[in-house]
Amino acid sequence: MRWRTGRRSDNVEDRRRVRFGRRGPGTGDGVRMPVGRRTVAGGGIGLLILVVLGLLFGIDPALLVGLTGQMGGGPSVPVSESPAGAMGRAREDELADFVSVVLADTEDTWRDIFAAGDAHYRDPKLVLFTDRVSSACGFTDAAVGPFYCPADERVYIDLAFYDDLRNRFHAPGDFAQAYVIAHEVGHHVQNLLGISDQVTRAQRAAGRADANRLSVMLELQADCLAGVWAHHAQRSRDLLEQGDLREGLNAAAQIGDDRMQRRARGFVVPDSFTHGSSEQRVRWFTRGVQRGDLNDCNTFEAASL
Repeated sequence: MRWRTGRRSDNVEDRRRVRFGRRGPGTGDGVRMPVGRRTVAGGGIGLLILVVLGLLFGIDPALLVGLTGQMGGGPSVPVSESPAGAMGRAREDELADFVSVVLADTEDTWRDIFAAGDAHYRDPKLVLFTDRVSSACGFTDAAVGPFYCPADERVYIDLAFYDDLRNRFHAPGDFAQAYVIAHEVGHHVQNLLGISDQVTRAQRAAGRADANRLSVMLELQADCLAGVWAHHAQRSRDLLEQGDLREGLNAAAQIGDDRMQRRARGFVVPDSFTHGSSEQRVRWFTRGVQRGDLNDCNTFEAASL
């Protein structure tokens, strides 16, 4: 990706601490209590892992994640515990800079798209944290991975997650990293459009299978919205280099429900999917990249997912 000359966002909150024997700005000692019972929306597979563990050990997955009848499909790829300084200060600071550029590019894209429809795009904040963080959705450990909290309109990420994305899930590359941010911003777009609240209400009235299917629709739409961003970033700012799209497609494939379940236990239970299969995630991300139109991301009225 040609990201180094890009604009840096003013909407990044740096709450990193401890990893290099320091505390980042804005890091407090107290824990802010959650506001209500709002659910985090994630773009990847943290929830899938919890669901798989629940099925393996006979535990209701909803009890593990506290998301019965809620929206968003849960958090993303879990971050491994690692010794302080394992990533290295220089690499983490470069990743922080990278994330700021990607966030700024999503801001430019979605401001233009909303303005074209005579609407106002409200920028989300992005919070960098280390190990654990307090949000309006609750107190969250880094093990849940990147997530979006609709209650405070913030994306949260511990940058150590990117090592897991590369090493554990075999999805290296800067565009794979950008896809993660763009997916979470896609959840923000859904929140602004009122889609997230509609899904939450529908899930509360639905059975388990239908609630899971609604979650899949929500996640696949966020994948498509990430693709819409990539389309406009390339067309307007020539952001992508050769091989970038392949990196994004690989990341989408690696975090499909079917691939995750097969890794965990050797077989797949489609009715338990909450994010979509690898094929579905790749297809909807590709749709967004090719068409670049928000209106083409309506997974809820698609003839098939």
